[in-house]
Amino acid sequence: MPDVAVIGASMTEFGQRDSWIRELLAEAGEACLDDAGVSSEEVDHLYVSNMASGEFEGQTGVPNALAHDLAAMPAYTKRVDQTSSSGGAGIYAAWQSIASGASDMTLLVGGEKMTHKTTGESTDVIASLTHPVEYKHGVTLPSFAGLAARKYLDEHGAPRESLAKVAVKNHANGALNPHAQFRKEIDVETAMESPLVADPLRLYDFCPITDGSAALLFCPADRADEYADDYAVVSGVAGATDTHVVHERADPLTMGGVVESGRQAYEMAGLDPDDIDVAELHDMFTILEFLQMEGLGFAEEGEAWKAVEDGETDRDGELPINTSGGLKSKGHPLGATGVAQGYEIYKQVIGEAGDRQVDADVGLACNVGGFGNCVTTVIMEEGQ
Repeated sequence: MPDVAVIGASMTEFGQRDSWIRELLAEAGEACLDDAGVSSEEVDHLYVSNMASGEFEGQTGVPNALAHDLAAMPAYTKRVDQTSSSGGAGIYAAWQSIASGASDMTLLVGGEKMTHKTTGESTDVIASLTHPVEYKHGVTLPSFAGLAARKYLDEHGAPRESLAKVAVKNHANGALNPHAQFRKEIDVETAMESPLVADPLRLYDFCPITDGSAALLFCPADRADEYADDYAVVSGVAGATDTHVVHERADPLTMGGVVESGRQAYEMAGLDPDDIDVAELHDMFTILEFLQMEGLGFAEEGEAWKAVEDGETDRDGELPINTSGGLKSKGHPLGATGVAQGYEIYKQVIGEAGDRQVDADVGLACNVGGFGNCVTTVIMEEGQ
C-alpha cells in the first residue's frame, strides 16, 4: 500500500458569504489545484464533503456539478456525508482512493452554506442527526454540551473559567487567521458574562453558524516531489463510531469514537500522543476540547482543564491546540470543517501557517460528528 501525500490545500474565507454551495466549492477547488500547480484534467477522483446542501439550499448532486464547474470531467465523483464529521470522513475516503491504487490524483473539497437560514432552522437541520427518540423530545447538541459541561466541572473540580479560557485562546488564534469568521480577541470576563445558552455554557462557548469551503489534493507520496517542494504525508487515519443514543454510554464524558479512532491512527503512524506537535480539535463547544484532549491521550481523565489553565495548549505552549482558531473562532461550515482542520495541519507541518506558525513536524486533526457519534482522526507528518 503506497504512502499518501497532500500536495496542495486551500480554504475560503469563513463567515457569512453571498455565494451558494456550488460557488463556494468551486472557489476552494480551483484555489487548491492552483496551489499545487495541477490541472483539473489530472484529477481522477473528486470527493465532496457535505452534510446538508439539500436541506439548506435544495441543492443535490453537488459533486458532479463541481466536476463540471472545475472542468474535471471525466473524474469519478462522490459525496461524503458523515454529519459534522463529513470533512474528516472525506480525508479518509481520499486517502483510501490513493492508498488502494484506484486514483493517482484525488481532490477533496468540503463545504456548507448555512447563514441564509435562521438560527432555529439551522439548529433543527443539525439536530436531525440525533436519535429520533431524542429528537422528538427536543434534544439538541447544545443541550448535550451543557449537560456534559456541568458533569465535567462537578466531577473534576474544574473552575467555570477554564472553559472560558478555551474560548479566549481560540479567539486569540483566530485573530491571526485571515480566513476565520471571528478575527477578534476576547477576555475571560467577556466570555463569562455572555448570554446563557445551556447551563453552564454561554454564548462564547459555542461556535457560530458559518458558510465556507476548504480543499486538499492527494497523490501517492512517491510522486509528491513531482508537484511540490514541500508536502505532507498522511501517516495515520482512522474512523470510529460511538452509541447513537448518548445516554446509553457508560460515561457521557468518554467519547468512545475519539478514543478508538485516535488509537488506530496512532498505531498506523507508529506514534503516540507525545509525538504530536500541534492539534486541531473539534471545539463546536468548549467542553469538547477537554473531552478530546483526554480521549486522545493529551491529558489524563479530568486533567485537560489544568493544561489549558497552565497555558500548555497556547501557541507557545507544549502542545498548541486549535492554532487556526478552532471551530469556535474560525467557524463551522459542517462539511468543510474537517477539511479545514486538515488544511491547518498541512500548513503547520510544511511551515506555511504565517503568523500562526508553531514548531511542528507532526500534527493531528480530530473531526467529530454529533456528540461523538462518529469521529475521524488524521495524523500528518512533514514529507521527506
